[in-house]
Amino acid sequence: MNNSTQKRRIGFIAILVYDRETAHQKINEILHQFSPIIVGRLGLPYRERNFSIISLIVDGNTDEIGALTGQIGQLPNVTIKSGFAKLKDENQVQL
Repeated sequence: MNNSTQKRRIGFIAILVYDRETAHQKINEILHQFSPIIVGRLGLPYRERNFSIISLIVDGNTDEIGALTGQIGQLPNVTIKSGFAKLKDENQVQL
């Protein structure tokens, strides 16, 4: 999955899941597929409203991150937003 010719970037992704019962299995399959670029994951279910938020920190090239967000964004009842950190140098991240 890693294309070494492209620069790696640190990014964040928010996944809003409006119907947990229909989307959770497919989301988990996609996240497992892209696990090499996922640095951290936090899932917050809001059971009373059948709603969840999943936040991810990713470290990959733009093609990898775009493929991840594209696949999840195609799912029904799911909204996804992402952004990238600006690197001041190789070791410092500025959001």
